[in-house]
Amino acid sequence: MIQIFGLPKCKATRAAQRFFAERGIQVQYINLAQKNMAKGELRSVARAVGGVAAVYDGDGPRAKERGLQHLGPDEARMTSLLLEDALLFRTPVVRNGSQATVGLAESTWKTWIAALKQGM
Repeated sequence: MIQIFGLPKCKATRAAQRFFAERGIQVQYINLAQKNMAKGELRSVARAVGGVAAVYDGDGPRAKERGLQHLGPDEARMTSLLLEDALLFRTPVVRNGSQATVGLAESTWKTWIAALKQGM
């Protein structure tokens, strides 16, 4: 099942939800404001998208509010920060098993849907 990790007020998260809904694909939505990713989930997503830096939103309002926008390439620190404060994620994070995307990635999602439909 496809999972969308995001925030209710995030336009990109809502666009991802709409994308899958319009195609009749059921997703599991995880509101990061209420429930953070587990450490293993974060590792899996980071591996799929090229590292923790890809999911850390250093330009976002939460990073700026906390003075964390110039963190640098410290993946261990980013991991720790993301596990303690889910509002530091770049959203949406969309996961399909061991595959994942960050932000809007409709072309990738279309390939996932095609593969899902072939497997039906």
